[in-house]
Amino acid sequence: MISLRWALAAILAVSFAVFVTFFGRLPALRRTPIGLLHRLLWIHIPSVLLAVDDRVASKRISKSFSRFGHFLAHDRHPTVVIFFLVLMAGGEYLYIPPVWHRLSLLTKSTVALAVCLPYLFLYLSCAADPGYITRENHPYHMSLYPYDHALFHPGAECTTCGFLKPPRSKHCSVCKRCVAKADHHCIFINSCVGYANQRWFIMLLASTAVLCTYGGVLGACLLSAPIREHFVDWSPWHPARHGWSMYLVIWGWGMQANIGLGATALLAGLTAPLVWGLLAYTLYLAYCGTTTNESLKWAVIRDDIGDGYVFRRSMSLARHRDLIQEPLCARWPATPAMALAATNDGNPPAASLRLAGDGDWERVWSLKHVENLYDLGLCDNLADIFIKDYAFGAAMHQENAAAAAERSTRSIHPTPFQDTSLRNLGTDAAKTEKL
Repeated sequence: MISLRWALAAILAVSFAVFVTFFGRLPALRRTPIGLLHRLLWIHIPSVLLAVDDRVASKRISKSFSRFGHFLAHDRHPTVVIFFLVLMAGGEYLYIPPVWHRLSLLTKSTVALAVCLPYLFLYLSCAADPGYITRENHPYHMSLYPYDHALFHPGAECTTCGFLKPPRSKHCSVCKRCVAKADHHCIFINSCVGYANQRWFIMLLASTAVLCTYGGVLGACLLSAPIREHFVDWSPWHPARHGWSMYLVIWGWGMQANIGLGATALLAGLTAPLVWGLLAYTLYLAYCGTTTNESLKWAVIRDDIGDGYVFRRSMSLARHRDLIQEPLCARWPATPAMALAATNDGNPPAASLRLAGDGDWERVWSLKHVENLYDLGLCDNLADIFIKDYAFGAAMHQENAAAAAERSTRSIHPTPFQDTSLRNLGTDAAKTEKL
């Protein structure tokens, strides 16, 4: 019984640590105990260890691990993908063969489906191009989304790749490339999650969540069958019937008959809430019409709004635009109605800066007063994720081929800013581009 308690405690501790690692950096949890634990685990404790190493060993220990740590943190490698595959395959090997003869035909079919789908979507997530931006496809990505003049501004250049940054894109320091509609770099697929593979990533989360839940529930039912031979009123879903102490004792006794099944079912059941949480958060971002990267940018804007440093003003639909730096986006049904600007002194931007927009600047006191151009409603947001080049129910308007080709060739090479307004917007946007 002691071993079962320790195993349960270890699995709970690991699951909680993973939860803190994944969710502690989210803006919504930044000022909560979860955010505090995340900073403690990943900032304060490492800082203390580095200080001790500096004082005791003159940084010899940290230097010896720096190259390996840099490789793990800043280079693409399949270490975590291999671990994920070994964990799934090993658990299924311990779980399924000993009980296969006890399953009905229907259960065997559902088990086979639940087991195979995560492998399929893991392969698609890893193998698919997440939306890497190259000089060849740069014109396509420039016209995929419009600039919202809040998070993304025309004229910003990726100094690493050497071309204009398309709307919603981000340069990944691990992949060493710009990614269209960049969400985040995921170590479990050894790639970024972006415009072209986000749907496969969501399906991977959903299929893994179903697999963990199904494995935990089915395992509890299979383990309960021999237990009921000795405890007629036994039910895995009513622990209070026997009291928690006796409930755990009975579980420990039942697991002795099939340790592989018991350990795997326990791990699956305790992991399921974490995977469901990741899936729920990803779908929540889809509901909001944003990405993980953009949610961090909105968090910075929210903090600036709280300090009184953010202003807005309207933008005319008939405004003049530089089609080299801001191409038309025919498929997107919305256009920016306001321009956002942040200042360092809390005063409205000076008229001499010639910032985008018309009229007087109005101080913004809440994110409710700022539009998210990329939020078109749940159905359209999901359609944009799961259907490539979705036109939102309208026919795609084709531009003149010759003019488009000419602009496409020139748009790869950024031109100097035409006025100080764009330069100022680029500086303001830089505060969020680093996230």
